[in-house]
Amino acid sequence: MYAIVDIETTGGHASANGITEIAILIHNGKEVIEQFRSLINPGIPIPIYIQSLTGINNEMVSVAPRFNEVARQIYDLLYDKIFVAHNVNFDFSFLHYHLAAAGFHLQSKKLCTVRLSRKIIPGLASYSLGRLCTEVGIEISERHRAMGDAEATSKLFSMLLEKDIDGHINKTLNPRSKEQSLPPHLPKEDMDKLPPVSGIYYFHNNKSKVIYVGKARNIKKRVTSHFANNKPGKQKQEFLRDIHHISFQECGTELMAFILEAIEIKRLWPAYNRSLKRFEHAYGLYSFDDQNGYLRLAVDKRNKFSKPIYTFNRILDGHVLIKSLIADFNLCPKLCFVQRNNEPCISINEQICKKACEQLESPESYNERVQNALSNLRSALPGFMVIDDGRNLDERSCILMEEGQFYGMGYIPADIIDKDTSDLKKHLTQYPSNDYIKNLIFNYSLRFPLKIRSKSTSISTEIPDV
Repeated sequence: MYAIVDIETTGGHASANGITEIAILIHNGKEVIEQFRSLINPGIPIPIYIQSLTGINNEMVSVAPRFNEVARQIYDLLYDKIFVAHNVNFDFSFLHYHLAAAGFHLQSKKLCTVRLSRKIIPGLASYSLGRLCTEVGIEISERHRAMGDAEATSKLFSMLLEKDIDGHINKTLNPRSKEQSLPPHLPKEDMDKLPPVSGIYYFHNNKSKVIYVGKARNIKKRVTSHFANNKPGKQKQEFLRDIHHISFQECGTELMAFILEAIEIKRLWPAYNRSLKRFEHAYGLYSFDDQNGYLRLAVDKRNKFSKPIYTFNRILDGHVLIKSLIADFNLCPKLCFVQRNNEPCISINEQICKKACEQLESPESYNERVQNALSNLRSALPGFMVIDDGRNLDERSCILMEEGQFYGMGYIPADIIDKDTSDLKKHLTQYPSNDYIKNLIFNYSLRFPLKIRSKSTSISTEIPDV
């Protein structure tokens, strides 16, 4: 037995909206044998645009029963039936949520006439209820009213039962099938193509724009988990409705998947990704020439228009570093903004500063020491490769760090691992570096030192704060 359901609501997600009308048609596989219809008082005002769409206004529902007053009758009609609707997860999420609030736990097998129509009547321009019914010659008596849409869905379902020569309905009802949990517009073929390997995956909307990027140790398992529940919140419901297609990229290792996810989120800026969009250290070490030709060093807040030499989570870390450069290379604390008052330079008496702040040392002489300090700082940053599993036995994955910066990554033939770095670079894709990626790689290098290859004869595995 099937319960063909349609509801009208005050909005698109159950947790903050109410039901204004419900229609249930009990279908025995051949015809409708019972029906139920009722306006529902949602307990909240109906938005004007919803009133315009459905024709249901606040006055009409003011004398209608509250949902909890008819919850028992609705549950008794649904609990032992197969739940059928056009975009079934929308209707089911509302009824599951509001029945639970009334003390009833609805657990039903589900069939979505959107998904079934795509399989049984393929090739149509649209599978919205109105356009689909027009295509197949089904008349809708009251569009956007519960009973009118439910009757049209019932006629469509009867047609699908008749045309289902390949058994798609029974396959969907198979307990091992997860198809009924998929978003209404997502082809099952996209799920079938997903591999059980490390990588990243992309959710696309109806215009093929990427709306979400995720990483996974097992792409197929992770994507399936997105659809394992049907939470009634706005974000989840809008997210599911927007997914029309899935694509993916395999990665040799989980670390590469983490890195590629961060790169793609920065590049594509997907609407439903919240994390990793703005992960950057807050402070940086900068250099610039002043009006007198002296090369200045400064620790300042990061901004997107400048490229720091070094980065820090805390401004204190920046001050510690710049003070060590002053002491080691005889730099002026005033020209490095460590001393900001108008008093004489504190380092002149200590014979650290050579009076560049008083312009008694030439810019050329002072700048040479600043450049030496910066060169020493860059050379202290580690350069190494992470060599790990590839996507198959004939290749290895390679992640390259140069002077503490992420250069890029890719896959190299297994027989050229010991070649010079310049040869390996031909097989790598260069990517932009950021603090999140650098921290990932530095932490990984400490956890798995046997996977690290130095670019030279030695390698530092100390993690700098960059």
